[in-house]
Amino acid sequence: MLIFTAMNIGKNIKKIRKAKGMTAKDVISAVGMGAPMYSRIENGVNEPSLTTLEKIAKALGVKLSDFFDTDNKLSDVNSYDASLMERVKLIEDLSDEEKKIVFSLVDALVGKKKLKDALSSVLTDVK
Repeated sequence: MLIFTAMNIGKNIKKIRKAKGMTAKDVISAVGMGAPMYSRIENGVNEPSLTTLEKIAKALGVKLSDFFDTDNKLSDVNSYDASLMERVKLIEDLSDEEKKIVFSLVDALVGKKKLKDALSSVLTDVK
């Protein structure tokens, strides 16, 4: 199963940035993000939100789906992964307003899951 982790996405962002001849400062300035946060994203420490990924993609002049491309595209893709990638590519065809709505929804759901996992962890520690 092909899994996209923060590390994979960060590596792809860094690879694209370097291929474009851009410095991290160039991207940071274009995105309006702090250097420490951007560094954590490129190094796979932090998982960026879809909104942040969209801003980075725009700064790099690439499609959002480019961050999810892998060197071994067909070697380990199942139907679920392929379906997910097709949906990500379709998002790129939406208007800016529609993209904002999709990204806000996904960010909210991811935030909800992270909160649920954190609370579950705290409750486990209390027992």
